[in-house]
Amino acid sequence: MLKTFKKYKAAVFFVLRFFVAYTVLTLLYNAFLNTFNEAPDSVTRLVAEQSRVFVDWFDYKVNTEIVEKEPFVRFFINDHYVARIVEGCNAISVFILFTAFIIAYRGSIKKTLTFILLGGILIYFVNIFRVGVLTIGLYRFPEYKDFMHQILFPVAIYGMVFLLWVLWVNKYAKKE
Repeated sequence: MLKTFKKYKAAVFFVLRFFVAYTVLTLLYNAFLNTFNEAPDSVTRLVAEQSRVFVDWFDYKVNTEIVEKEPFVRFFINDHYVARIVEGCNAISVFILFTAFIIAYRGSIKKTLTFILLGGILIYFVNIFRVGVLTIGLYRFPEYKDFMHQILFPVAIYGMVFLLWVLWVNKYAKKE
């Protein structure tokens, strides 16, 4: 048993660090979300507003609307209701997953914090782009809603996170 543990020690500690980091970050995020009751949280509101500005650059008439006691932001293009921007659209859960992996696959503190910060900024702005392009897609091609929402855009953001992980492991993490 001890021989097996020694053989897989690095993998076991990676999983433990990942689990602890993911759990702590998720609990903190849920505590943050619980302060908003039935209203959309501030990050979701910000993502909706910045996505509105992004879509507006393409000469669409864009509006967002918050309705009391609804946990989402309504998104309109040319007075057509195209999407609900919900908490899951703000990419915080993606950032938590990204961060837990970076913490679990250790590097120096400076490199770890820098990579998490820069990766988080990239995830945030790619997410604004994702939400903006998705809402335009929903407006122009509503028949492809399920494909865009459930396959294309999740693959894009999680694919980018995967590439960031590969970069981290190959270039910045400690070699054990």
